[in-house]
Amino acid sequence: MGGIEHIPAWAALPVALLLVLGASIVLIGALGLLRLPTFYQRIHGPAISITLGTGCLLLASMLYFTAAQSRLVIHELIISVFILMTAPVVSMTIMRAAVYRDLRARKHEAGATAGDVYVIPDEPDKGVPGHE
Repeated sequence: MGGIEHIPAWAALPVALLLVLGASIVLIGALGLLRLPTFYQRIHGPAISITLGTGCLLLASMLYFTAAQSRLVIHELIISVFILMTAPVVSMTIMRAAVYRDLRARKHEAGATAGDVYVIPDEPDKGVPGHE
């Protein structure tokens, strides 16, 4: 199997475009992770954009190997389904764990109470060990 110069132009152009698009989306998500100020803002960069960027990269891989091997290659579909099912669940679980941690530590400035969904009581819980 040769490099990209051995596949036809009808496949090389979409593969190259999808690789550039996917890499750009992943880069934007990584920059969001680095540049946004709070944890709750930073989690959105990777959670949303990485899934789309990974999908573009997997589609480019599928097109490349289908053209290079002259047969339909769909292994990447299994990877795509796995990522589409697990990435949102993992992000939501991480966010809920952070909210729970901030509420337990009574961090008013952390952002857990930003939407008035969660309220931090002024006095500690009487029945919870460690909060007497």
